[in-house]
Amino acid sequence: MKKLISLTVSATLVLSSLSLTVGTSGYKLTGIDVVSAASESETPAKESTPSKTTTPSKSTTPSKTTTKTPSKTTTKTPSKTTTPAKTTTKTTTPAKTTTKPATPAKTTTPVVKQVESPYADGVYVTYGNAYSKGTEGAKVTIKDGKVAAIELLRTSPKLIDRDARNNYSGLWNAYETMKANLLGKTKEQAANVDIVSGATRSSNGWKLSVDRAFQRALKEKPKGVTYFAGEHMGVDPEGKYMVFVTFDATKRTAVKVYPLDASGNAIEEANLTEEQAASAKAIAAELLAKGTGAVAPKGQEAEYKAAVNAYWDAEQNAKINNGAKYVDGFYSAYGAARDKGVERADVYIRNGKLVDVKLYRLGSNLIDRGESAYAEVVKANAPMTAKLLANGSYIANYSDDVDAIAGATESSHSWNLAVERAFEKALKVPGKAKYFEGTFAGVDNLSKLLVLADMKADKVSNVNVMLFGADGKLIAADKLTDEQKTVVVQLNEGLTQKGANMTPIVGQEDLSIAARAAFADLLNNASKAQGAYKDGTYTTFGDAYDKGTNRADVTLRNGVIVGLKLYRVGVNMVDRGASAYAEVVRAIPILTRDLLFAGTREQAAKVDVVTGATSSSTALKTAVENAYKKAEINESYKTAYINGIFAGINKDKSVYVMVTVQNNIPFKMEVFYLDANGKIKTEQQLTADEKTVKTEIETPTTEGSLHKYGYRPAAFGETDGVKAVSAQVVDAVKNALENAGR
Repeated sequence: MKKLISLTVSATLVLSSLSLTVGTSGYKLTGIDVVSAASESETPAKESTPSKTTTPSKSTTPSKTTTKTPSKTTTKTPSKTTTPAKTTTKTTTPAKTTTKPATPAKTTTPVVKQVESPYADGVYVTYGNAYSKGTEGAKVTIKDGKVAAIELLRTSPKLIDRDARNNYSGLWNAYETMKANLLGKTKEQAANVDIVSGATRSSNGWKLSVDRAFQRALKEKPKGVTYFAGEHMGVDPEGKYMVFVTFDATKRTAVKVYPLDASGNAIEEANLTEEQAASAKAIAAELLAKGTGAVAPKGQEAEYKAAVNAYWDAEQNAKINNGAKYVDGFYSAYGAARDKGVERADVYIRNGKLVDVKLYRLGSNLIDRGESAYAEVVKANAPMTAKLLANGSYIANYSDDVDAIAGATESSHSWNLAVERAFEKALKVPGKAKYFEGTFAGVDNLSKLLVLADMKADKVSNVNVMLFGADGKLIAADKLTDEQKTVVVQLNEGLTQKGANMTPIVGQEDLSIAARAAFADLLNNASKAQGAYKDGTYTTFGDAYDKGTNRADVTLRNGVIVGLKLYRVGVNMVDRGASAYAEVVRAIPILTRDLLFAGTREQAAKVDVVTGATSSSTALKTAVENAYKKAEINESYKTAYINGIFAGINKDKSVYVMVTVQNNIPFKMEVFYLDANGKIKTEQQLTADEKTVKTEIETPTTEGSLHKYGYRPAAFGETDGVKAVSAQVVDAVKNALENAGR
């Protein structure tokens, strides 16, 4: 009979003992259980309390209670209780006399009737009125009639939350202020929150989104009201059309249709071809008349289907009683694991529909293989993405014969399964199970071993440990040494019996720790809880100076560092390798080892600097921290840029620029011109045009204010020479801003 691991103790608790060595997961797994059936009879350790949600700086945290509890009634109790004196009776058989001590009179505490909130607790995603550049939205958690948590959205025309730095600069400081001011508010209080100067439209859009969230949360909806009155936007999952629909309380009153370009932006009416304009006008008239019942002329079925899907999306955004089963947002999940790797899908869901998806093929080390995956799998990625988007979801009755991409049947099925699991993560009312069912994989962050196991009914079976060789490939079972075979048997037994709590094998402590970490990774990959970070590789930098900067390529999985390369780059942004300062060359492998060993964001921050390379060590640690900032799914508050000094270079490596970001705003820039050898030119070597551009860029702005080239910089100049040089400098500025971007 197969041994099963019964999951009965919080994984967060189990992993806490490993945090100094293997790192804890970035997933919020409080309450997920990880102890073997054999240890069920043991007294479980005290379950840890979930950590509080990070509150953004300068934010006012709402009090936890929404109804005032009456203060305790103080009853005056006599300081001394008078006990009656004993009475001696001379009778032979004294009668039993029970003497009761004086008892203070009972005080009745008044019962205050709790006023029931008219709003149902839950998470609501709503949008303000739409316009051609997108719209504002908010993901609002309502509890006890107040805003308990909120994420502010500023969408692209495709209705996906846009990176803050790609929105207009007036928003950059508005997110934090508006979020802080809306937290803890009732519907009425939120309506009275002040707008942020410079972000009037967005502030009002966010306030309207919150108001609509409360309307959607009403337990009893107003009779005769179906829609939020106003103009609402929808986009089809394939990104062909953006449709604006104006509703009053009961019906649609106007429809506008815009084709989208390859970047997902609306093509303005003035730029439409005659054919596009005629088609958009005809589709709009049909949608206005029939809504989702619009009928396509022969030969235009695909176009009308996309437009109808966009109309449907707009209507769902407008409905007060939106019945979607899913919470809008980003979700990531894995498909069917095997020893050759697994597929992953990162998806965006809106109104229960798939609106964006990216598919990955991971190797046996669970790191994205990219273009190095099997050729047929690489070719299958784009058509499978298109198939899923056209479906607007996962394929419910998936068939290998019909739905698989030729030559990549296994990966196609696994991608579809990953999307299906992502949808399950998004459920507003999740099921009781904490884990998906199927085969899952886990790898320790040092890639020493792979663990495969089956999950069913929140129990693990068929644990199978495989070792990686020095070449990074799995060692075939028949190629293992006798000692390795013995260790694998012991690890399988230990994980089966104790899971991540397995007792280290004497003499094999390193592999034991790796096995525990891999098992924890497996549980995270099987979990139905969405993590705090996006998996992937992030290239980030520490503070720059006039001799270069420090770079980190950080690969994260489940919030754990599973791949890391550190570099000391020169002003040409090229790795200096062995030509860097000797202390830095010595420090890089030490830091790489220690940061990988630390594993998590919190533990990486505690890694000691290397003596003799203090500033570079600090900068490299900062680069790792910046990778986590870029990977955050829901930022504690949105900022356009990370604070620090960031370097950038133009395409031909002739200009090196340093941008200083303070209070999350670029406010200072320095320009350096490089010679053919990648060295900084002296003042005497500069041309008049180079000096002119340098002076223009470096002219200081008001302390703390946005630099004039810190927002959508463009080439400038009155002469061809200045224009040419400024174009090169602006190219470097854009690169620096991208490196600084959150």
